[in-house]
Amino acid sequence: MPAPYEAILNTLRQAFPQPVSDRVHDAYFVFSFLRALDQVDALKSVTPLLGTQRDLDYETARTRLMSDSPQHLETVVADLVKHLEGMFIFGHPKSQINVVPAPTIPSIIGGLLPSIYNPNLVSDESSRQVAVAEVEVSAMSASLVGYDPQQAAGIFTFGGTSTLLYGLKIGLEKACPGTMHKGISEPAVVLCSEQAHYACRTAVAWLGLGEDRLVEIPSTPDNEIRPCLLESELRRVLNEGTKIAGIVATMGTTDAFGLDDLKVIHQLRDDLVHEYSLDYVPHIHADAVIGWAWRVFNDYDFESNPLGFRNRTVRALAGVQRRIEHLHLADSIGIDFHKTGFAPYVSSLFLIKDAHELQLIAKDPTSTPYLFHAGKYHPGKYTLETTRSGAGPLAALANLALFGKDGLRALLGHLVSMAELLREHLEGHSSTFVLNRGNFGPVTLFRVYPDDVDTFSEPQKEFHDPRKKDQLQKHNAYNRRIFEIMHDDAIRGEGVVVSLTDCYRETDYGEPIVALKSYIMTPFAEEQYVSAVLDSIWKARDQIKSEQRGTS
Repeated sequence: MPAPYEAILNTLRQAFPQPVSDRVHDAYFVFSFLRALDQVDALKSVTPLLGTQRDLDYETARTRLMSDSPQHLETVVADLVKHLEGMFIFGHPKSQINVVPAPTIPSIIGGLLPSIYNPNLVSDESSRQVAVAEVEVSAMSASLVGYDPQQAAGIFTFGGTSTLLYGLKIGLEKACPGTMHKGISEPAVVLCSEQAHYACRTAVAWLGLGEDRLVEIPSTPDNEIRPCLLESELRRVLNEGTKIAGIVATMGTTDAFGLDDLKVIHQLRDDLVHEYSLDYVPHIHADAVIGWAWRVFNDYDFESNPLGFRNRTVRALAGVQRRIEHLHLADSIGIDFHKTGFAPYVSSLFLIKDAHELQLIAKDPTSTPYLFHAGKYHPGKYTLETTRSGAGPLAALANLALFGKDGLRALLGHLVSMAELLREHLEGHSSTFVLNRGNFGPVTLFRVYPDDVDTFSEPQKEFHDPRKKDQLQKHNAYNRRIFEIMHDDAIRGEGVVVSLTDCYRETDYGEPIVALKSYIMTPFAEEQYVSAVLDSIWKARDQIKSEQRGTS
């Protein structure tokens, strides 16, 4: 008579993909996945949500315990689907939230396949052709950004923050050799724009440098680093005898799509290395997790415009390309395929110009006696992670193959066209003011004002004149209320959902500027949905007027 555990084991075996082809069970596996997709599809409606949003009950969640008995696969799947309810559908044309794309079908499959067979990119011994995919994507990306694919190398990692960690860790080893083994024994700093992603602060904290060692350089009104102030700070640091662990060039800020002048930064770095006779070359890392994709326009003929973009779109694309064309000057680059590469989370690539520099962060071979005994590709010798999923490389490879340069050009061009159309609408009304006019990506930051405000002059006064502080704060509150109303309407399917930033940038007197943010990332965006943003704004303004009349 079988032991009780054997009956449980036989049941659980049905919940695993069979290691040997079994057509009946294979069909059950596919059916189970299709059943889950059907349940998710049933949650779709005219709103940009899966199902409806309910209060998130964390108190009850903290009381959940593991059951004694196994549950049926179908029950588990239904529970998983339930946890998607209330999610935004980022590919919905009424969704203009931050920088989250709709993944393509091939990239979803690219993420699914490794989930079935669990390749581990620690070594090609445990990942085989998936390791080849990582090298393929790294080579394609290197060629795209202007690196020599034979000299460069790439590592897929856990997000944009990790790409910064890799770049700055290598920069720290260049500036302070031996830190990997002895720890930080001398002061070192990292410099970046004040508009750089907060991941810079995370990276210096986790590297042990400390947040106080991050030097943030003021930016221009177009949200790019001020080279003259960067030079002043570099000279101050060098005159103090402090090492430079890294210079971060932000190539597409999250909020406003600001682009630092990498060519000027690179020239400044080289000039100071020569002038100060430095025995190391400070590392430049390009945080291009968003902006990298615009490199497909490096060899696009803007004059003949073969893809037929609108004139305003051509100008916007060319405006980005003038900065992105210099990506190859960076020593390393961060690329997020889960942003402007339209892949699922997480698909982040750390790309380094000279693969030999990875040896600066290599592990002691004696620390891994049970690894690297077969094969030729062993990135686990220098990666932060030991276990790395194959989902990122396969998802990225899927989309690079699917799109080609023209496909990615068409997608990006369409997103920018829709963003430019929105700006045209916003600039055509006296109650709205576009903040990031000099930035040309798919993101538009804007403020909404009451009827009695002269938007041709008052916004600039608020930004520069400390006597306008109370007025600025009043209009900050007004824009927060506009956002709340628009958000509530969008949840009911009556408008477009946009984002809010509490600090687009600070005024000259140190006050945060609140802004509404439209980030168009869906290929399904069309003019009617752009116009719907304006309709939502007017509706929100009317509701505020009604609220004010009711309290007066």
